[in-house]
Amino acid sequence: MTKITKAACIGGGVIGGAWAARFILAGIDVAMFDPHPEAERIVGEVMANAERAYGMLTMAPLPPKGKLTFVKSIEEAVQGADWIQESVPERVELKRNVITQIDAAADPKALIGSSTSGIMPTELQRDMKHPERMFVAHPYNPVYLLPLAELVGGEKTAKATLQEAKAKLAPIGMKGVIINKEIEAFVGDRLLEAVWREGLWLIKDDICDTETLDDVIRYSFGMRWAQMGMFETYRIAGGEAGMRHFLAQFGPCLSWPWTKLMDVVDLDDELVDKIAGQSDAQSGARGIRELERIRDENLVGIMHALKSGDGGKGWGAGKLLADFEQSLWANAKKPETDIGAAQPIGILETKVNAAWVDYNGHMTEHRYLQVFGDTSDGLLRLIGVDLEYVRDGHSYYTVETHIRNLDEGKLGDTLYTTCQVLSQDDKRLHLFSTIYNAETGAKLATAEQMMLHVDSKAGKAVPALPAVLAKVKAIAEAHASLPVPEGVGRAVGQKR
Repeated sequence: MTKITKAACIGGGVIGGAWAARFILAGIDVAMFDPHPEAERIVGEVMANAERAYGMLTMAPLPPKGKLTFVKSIEEAVQGADWIQESVPERVELKRNVITQIDAAADPKALIGSSTSGIMPTELQRDMKHPERMFVAHPYNPVYLLPLAELVGGEKTAKATLQEAKAKLAPIGMKGVIINKEIEAFVGDRLLEAVWREGLWLIKDDICDTETLDDVIRYSFGMRWAQMGMFETYRIAGGEAGMRHFLAQFGPCLSWPWTKLMDVVDLDDELVDKIAGQSDAQSGARGIRELERIRDENLVGIMHALKSGDGGKGWGAGKLLADFEQSLWANAKKPETDIGAAQPIGILETKVNAAWVDYNGHMTEHRYLQVFGDTSDGLLRLIGVDLEYVRDGHSYYTVETHIRNLDEGKLGDTLYTTCQVLSQDDKRLHLFSTIYNAETGAKLATAEQMMLHVDSKAGKAVPALPAVLAKVKAIAEAHASLPVPEGVGRAVGQKR
């Protein structure tokens, strides 16, 4: 089976809690074991940040949330789990002992991944009865947003295990990369350690402070790496002659004494105080949870930008996000609506989350447009304009929208939308949608929209396909008996 049906998380710190959030938001039940007395609070805070981030990340319908259960033992946690993620502190003896306990209690076919950032899997699987199913699944923080997991097998890990792990990560929006050989710190942390070591020397030698060093990264090569990595970036730097020219031009620099990568800096008290003081001056005014939320917002923004890359097909993490959203839409519950009923069609149910509100706690202007866009998308799916229809080059484009804001949506409010077809022909679709507060029934906003059916490959308006037109006509005929909604045809500023 290529999907995870139940997960167990052993260790609920920053990494373990974020793994749990990734699973739960993908609809997977999670059993969590962590003896720390504050484990439930810590995981709860991580989970809250993850839900906030997903509210910004995608409007595709997530599956029903998985259930998180805290249990009192490893044995209880792993019962029925087919993916077990170990995320205890980075001590070989501790991890090996925990993994051996997992191995003894779990289904022999269950996958066992370790979140270790550098310990060799061969060391960890030494005492296991079923070592063939154990591997490193090294993620990056925050696990619920950053989609990569390095998959590293030990001497006794079956190759099929790594392939199965990669396949099971895909449906939860993660990219598993299989590392060919086990090596301490794997690939990502080896690169990070090299940059970190050089950074420590630059601070120690007073070349710059921590804020300047971070600025150099985030305003330059950090942005390049985010979307193209290292080698593809340097290929471009080689110009038309490509990578061979780049290596010939800059290869000799490697023998120059530019760096101190082979020297280990002495992290004595003086240097620790220096770095800690500069870091406090740089970021200390903000709490850790606030910094995490800012980080999440920035990561979401970068991923959204990358989703529009390569002519709208997506690039890097953005392409992965686009593919993940397509799978969410494909697996979403199909609307069950009587299109012949003489009433506006209920389309969308949603909730105003923290990512949707301004400093007053009110829903921001562009979120109204987003909800109306999702409502019209819901109607289109109802009439057969689905992903396959769009991939074939057909779609409806919105050519005009008029929104009226009538009331305020506040943080935590539950909303629902309805849509009424005012008129239609072979190419045009005239809609009127309304957002309601589900608790009070109050109208929050209305939107009047005109949509035009197009051949996206030819770039021109064309009639909709017969199957779609038949459904559109059925809805329009049913809605013809409805009264024209108040507000149809209004101009901006018109008196009520």
